[in-house]
Amino acid sequence: MVKKTFIIFSLIIMLYSISFSAVRLKDIAYFRGARDNQLFGIGVVTGLNGTGDSGKVTSELLSNMMKNLNINIQNSFTTKNSAIVFVFADIPAFYKEGMKLDVVVTAAGDSKSLEGGYLIQTPLYGADGQVYAVAQGSVITGGVEVSNTANLQKRNKVNGTIPQGAIVENEIPANIVSNDTVTVLLRNPDITTAARTALSINAQFGQKLAKAMDPSAIRVKIPDVFSDDLISFLALIEDVEIDPDSKAKIVINEKTGTIVFGGNVKIADFTISYGNFVITVNNGKVGDNDATIYNLVNALKAAGATPQDIIAIIQNLSSAGYLYAELVVI
Repeated sequence: MVKKTFIIFSLIIMLYSISFSAVRLKDIAYFRGARDNQLFGIGVVTGLNGTGDSGKVTSELLSNMMKNLNINIQNSFTTKNSAIVFVFADIPAFYKEGMKLDVVVTAAGDSKSLEGGYLIQTPLYGADGQVYAVAQGSVITGGVEVSNTANLQKRNKVNGTIPQGAIVENEIPANIVSNDTVTVLLRNPDITTAARTALSINAQFGQKLAKAMDPSAIRVKIPDVFSDDLISFLALIEDVEIDPDSKAKIVINEKTGTIVFGGNVKIADFTISYGNFVITVNNGKVGDNDATIYNLVNALKAAGATPQDIIAIIQNLSSAGYLYAELVVI
């Protein structure tokens, strides 16, 4: 287990010690108004092998559905082959009628499993109460059950998916232009990145079109030459390269013994005694290298420290104020 954890640990250090070059704006931002919307519905999954709901609610719902189809049933019936489910989907901006969406279904009652079930046509509503898609199809609950294998969770059979199981019936209006401007929204708001984005856009077009309004929003004026060709203008903005900034952060997963961090996370001078280790950072150096978490972790690994040792040392450094980064433990 320790050897396997060290392999994961080393890969994470290697990946996050690489210096990242500029990225396209479309990879870190999107246009205001061009966002996903959540859809929701309540339906019935049928075809279950006795693993459905035990109550009468599902049977009553099925009876009502049949009445709506002008099928009259004299006597109510009970079945454990059906289950009431909640149905969820996200519809991206600009999706048109006939396009398809992935669907998630989850049991609403006491059914034991949705495995092998089929969702009956279900309308999916937006927050405004309007129907924007309908869902139907076979529910997938996952792969074959795996037994006698350590560290694997059992499948949750009361949740499932229907890939491409919903068809869009109505487009959700999306308006990204306001007063001859568009607004770029950063997925991770940051003052420095917002300022760099505005500067890069202005440099791309050779004129002052963009202005950072706050750490997440950059307003861009649409030039007259693109007044009748908005898509080409948006494509040029998306292709602008940005050098995004971010605050130093270290993320620790104590369960797996892994750490994610940037290669240039700085540490102050300190001396710490931990178990058989005595570590000293002096004059901004770890041995002959700069005092960064990357170099400190490499030195500790070379000295035989386990991932748990390294995690404990990093946590103590953060508590003592010698770590110039935000520490997040998950």
